[in-house]
Amino acid sequence: MKPWLFVIGIGEDGLAGLSAAAQRLIDDAEILIGGERHLAMLPEDEREKLSWPSPLSELVSRLTEYRGQRVVVLASGDPMHFGIGATLARSIPPEEMLIIPGLSAFALAASRLAWPLERVEMVTLHGRPIGRLALSVYPGAKILILSHDGTTPAAVAAYLTERGFGDSRMVALAHMGGPKETGIKGRARDWSAETSDFHTLAVECVAGPDARFLPRSGGLPDDAFTHDGKMTKREVRAAAIARLAPFPGALLWDIGAGAGSVAIEFMRVAHHARAIALEPRLERRAMAAKNALELGVPDLDLREGEAPEALADWPAPDAVFVGGGVRPETLALARRALKPGGRLVVHAVTLESEAVLLAEHQSSGGELTRLAVSHAEAIGPYHGWRPAMPVTQWAWVKGSIGETRMDDGGLLPE
Repeated sequence: MKPWLFVIGIGEDGLAGLSAAAQRLIDDAEILIGGERHLAMLPEDEREKLSWPSPLSELVSRLTEYRGQRVVVLASGDPMHFGIGATLARSIPPEEMLIIPGLSAFALAASRLAWPLERVEMVTLHGRPIGRLALSVYPGAKILILSHDGTTPAAVAAYLTERGFGDSRMVALAHMGGPKETGIKGRARDWSAETSDFHTLAVECVAGPDARFLPRSGGLPDDAFTHDGKMTKREVRAAAIARLAPFPGALLWDIGAGAGSVAIEFMRVAHHARAIALEPRLERRAMAAKNALELGVPDLDLREGEAPEALADWPAPDAVFVGGGVRPETLALARRALKPGGRLVVHAVTLESEAVLLAEHQSSGGELTRLAVSHAEAIGPYHGWRPAMPVTQWAWVKGSIGETRMDDGGLLPE
C-alpha cells in the first residue's frame, strides 16, 4: 500500500524552512493535522484542519478512518525523537507512512552550545514527572531537556539545588531557528527567570560538596529505597541483577516485588529496559511506586495479584526474578513464558523455599549459589561481624534446545 499519512517536521522558520518535497506534500494534502502553532503557519483555504485534542490518543485512534485520503501531520523538529512520529508508528504500519524529519530541538540546542550530542543526556519532561532526571544528574553531566512549559526551568532548578547541584549552569533556549529566538542563562540555585513555554532547557551539572546522586549500576544502597525491611538487600540484589543481565529494551517479570528494588534497578541499568512487578500488598505497591518515581523509572508497571494465577496473558519476558512466594507452579510457568535465552533467577531464605530450589536444580539444571554476607558492627568498644540471613540463589537460562546452564554468562547446552 502506498503511503497515505505524511509526517513532516517543521521548525520555527515555518514553511520557508521546508524542502520542496515537503512543501509539495503539504500543498497536496486533503487533511492537515497539527498543533495550533503549526496550523497557523499554513495559508487560509477550505481544506480540513485538525488540531491535536487532549488526550492525544483520541485522534491517534481515529487516524485510520482517513486511510485512502492524503493526510499530513505537522510536528515540531524530528517527529521520531520524543515526537508524534513514534506514537503513530505504534498504530500505523511503516509502509503506510512517510516521515520527513526536521532539525530536532536537541540538534539545534547542541549546535548553539557546541555540545557533542553523543555525550549529552537527552530527556523529555513534556507530560512526564521531573523524577525522570534522576538517571541523568551526575557530576559533569550535560543534559538537554524538552520542557513541559515555562514552569519547567524553575522546577528543574529546585530539583538540582535540593540534591546539591545548585551551582549547575542552565540555559533556556526558546524559539530556536526563528525570529523570536532567545537564550536565558542562570545558576540553578538562584534561577528566577520567566521563560516561554516553547523552549529547550540545557543543564551543565556542577556538583557541590554535598551532592547526592546514584550510579546506574546494580546494588544501590538500601537506604535509597523506601521499604519496610522486607527487601532484597544490596549485595544480594547486585548478584541478582548480574544474573538477570539487563539489556536495552529487555522485559523483566519481578514476582513478589516488595518495594520494587530489583525491578527498579533492572530498568535503571539498561536504557529502555522494562519491568512488570507483581505485588499483592497495597502498601508495598505504594512504596514501589514512590521508589520508581524518585529513582528515575516512573514507567515501572506495578500489578496486584498472586502468582502464578496473576501471570496469565503477560507478555513474554527476557528475564524473571522471583523474590517471594517460591512455588513450583510459578517457576514452571516462568520457564515456559521466558523467551529463548531468557534468564530465571530465584531467591530463597526459608528451608521450605530452598527445598523447592533444590528440586528444581535437580530436575532442570541451572546453577545454585549460597549468598552469605556479614557486616562489621560495633560490639562495645570493638567491632565484629554480624551475619545476615543467607540466601540461596537458583539461576537458570532457557535454551533453544534442551536444558541449559550458566557458565561465564553464556549459554551452553547440557
